[in-house]
Amino acid sequence: MIRDVMEYSGIAAKIRAMRAKLLKEEDYRKIASMHTVMEVIYYLKETKSYGRMISQMDESLYHRGNIEKILIQSLYDDYTRLYRFGSIHQKKFLKIFMKRYEVDLIRYCLRIVFNHYNAPFDLNYKKAFFNKYSDIRIDQLIRSENIDDLVDHLKDTEYYAPLAKIRESGASTLFDYDLALDLYYFSMLWKIRKKKWKKVDNEVLTKELGTQIDLLNLQWIYRSKKYYHMLPPDIYTLLIPIQYRIRREEFKNLVEAPSLEEFFKVLNQSFYGQKYQFDEQHNVEKVVRRYLKHILTTAYQNHPYSLASVYSYLYMKEGEIYRITTALECIRYGLSEKEILGYILQDSKYQGGSA
Repeated sequence: MIRDVMEYSGIAAKIRAMRAKLLKEEDYRKIASMHTVMEVIYYLKETKSYGRMISQMDESLYHRGNIEKILIQSLYDDYTRLYRFGSIHQKKFLKIFMKRYEVDLIRYCLRIVFNHYNAPFDLNYKKAFFNKYSDIRIDQLIRSENIDDLVDHLKDTEYYAPLAKIRESGASTLFDYDLALDLYYFSMLWKIRKKKWKKVDNEVLTKELGTQIDLLNLQWIYRSKKYYHMLPPDIYTLLIPIQYRIRREEFKNLVEAPSLEEFFKVLNQSFYGQKYQFDEQHNVEKVVRRYLKHILTTAYQNHPYSLASVYSYLYMKEGEIYRITTALECIRYGLSEKEILGYILQDSKYQGGSA
């Protein structure tokens, strides 16, 4: 314990200072009461997290698209700060966490290619960050005119093999490539988490990642049955071949349930069903973000001098960006204050027990 405190004392102090700058519930309530995107931008300009970056912009550039770039740059800036303060052990974890952002970038570029967008997409604001921490080169990806170009531009990265395999199979949809990325990403992380981490760090990584895989699989089974009416053999091809808290027999029964009613019956007898009573109103899709937040918050409270401190902070920062962008979108479409709060504060309603 003393060794952990010594190793994490520097980065833990940095994280405490960064957590203090995160928006509070009061901030979200004020944002939800605003009527224009410009009001939100001027409000964020007064915050410690975003004020400096917004102040450096010309006011003529104050619009939703540019502010969303500022939010992402703030996340990258926080990552960079943590990396600078990190020990060799902590930097090793952050390099693995970086893969999360790489997959998001590839997914975004896949959409550009498949949707045949003609307008140039500005990803320059991400270039400095990716050039420093990633083998992916944005300049190459944005020159891709088709899926062959995109896959070939990833040739020197770990993502080439799984995407090239899909290309060679003759599969040709965006869904096929998205699924290949997910299957590779989560399977790879599941193997990495078995490496020589400290006991506490291994427990945190296993619990968060295992839960995320379980919930994503449950989400896919639910969506496959509700929206696509898929047969069990087809559903199995969509799923990550890993189970954490779900027993094999339960997993099989969930996939092969003949109806949504039977699906929820099996689900409510599982580990996750004992924490929630799932139904159409309280379905898997609504639980994922809340439960993962709970796991990481609890892990940080119990083990502040561990990787949980780094992991939970970055997760909270991503959650903050998600809420701000959601609020901006809601305001743009003229939703009421109550409706906006329903979207951006739904996580705070979670009062679950221990994981």
